[in-house]
Amino acid sequence: MEVNEKEIQNVIDTAGRIEKEVAKHMVGQRDLIRQVLISIFAGGNVLLEGVPGLGKTRLVKTLGKVMDLQFSRIQFTPDLMPADVVGTNIITKSDDKGGSFKFQPGPIFSNIVLADEINRATPKTQSALLEAMQEKTVTVGNTTYTLPQPFFVLATQNPIEMEGTYPLPEAQMDRFLFKLNVPFPSLKELVDIVSMTTSKEDEHLERVTTAEEILAIRQITREIPIAKPVLEYAVKLVLATHPESEYGAEIAKKYVRFGSSPRGAQAIVSTAKIRAVLEGRYNVAFEDINYVAYPALRHRFFLNFEGMSEGITTDSVITEIINSIER
Repeated sequence: MEVNEKEIQNVIDTAGRIEKEVAKHMVGQRDLIRQVLISIFAGGNVLLEGVPGLGKTRLVKTLGKVMDLQFSRIQFTPDLMPADVVGTNIITKSDDKGGSFKFQPGPIFSNIVLADEINRATPKTQSALLEAMQEKTVTVGNTTYTLPQPFFVLATQNPIEMEGTYPLPEAQMDRFLFKLNVPFPSLKELVDIVSMTTSKEDEHLERVTTAEEILAIRQITREIPIAKPVLEYAVKLVLATHPESEYGAEIAKKYVRFGSSPRGAQAIVSTAKIRAVLEGRYNVAFEDINYVAYPALRHRFFLNFEGMSEGITTDSVITEIINSIER
């Protein structure tokens, strides 16, 4: 399959312009912006985890403006109902005194949906997102509605506040292409953030791309070739998280309870292709696999009691797995 160099260059240029525009409203966080962009180009959902005030909501709103996409924000609370998210059928009266049901779409009918503090809602409401995230459709009553394309859920959660929250079940965690940890800013970055937000108006954002162009980028990046050894390496990373597998890493046998699902391998390969393009390469390298392995796998396998009690993190397990396979 021939890779069209002009199309690839257009993707690189578009991504560069998006990152440049987002940087007008965001200080630092370059890696985070790049990883969110990779998952958007791949058509996946993102879980952003970090303490309040790190700019998670600001990042999502800024991306919506720069990409000229319809944006909606849902603040998840314990009393939020599924109908508040997906919409509901309402009775409308007509002139002949008869009535009929009409569907009133909920905020999920957008291109970018910010699910703020997703772990604050009850499991019933969280599950309302499951169909939307996986199938890109919503079922209300007996009717299934197709969501606008492109469609992404960017959810946030606060890792330090566990009271009154409902942790996402494994099946829903698996629907997120990436889980990204939002780092706390450095001294210089914090000074720049305070200066930007307290002393001047926000800079005007240019619209860089459109929904149609994002869908085209998704098709272009899928055609990036991946050599068989690189593909096998990506699959071995996933199998190494399974303590019972013949490819299971020693650290997984000691600290992992359940390994990653096959979606982990799909996530690694699809996003590694986009990462290769953004780095100016026309095929996937081992370093692309290693780069996306962390956000693609850190939420897809679960530590056992020994791992949790010793303070082991899923990121440290991934690092050890990568090192053991490379050895």
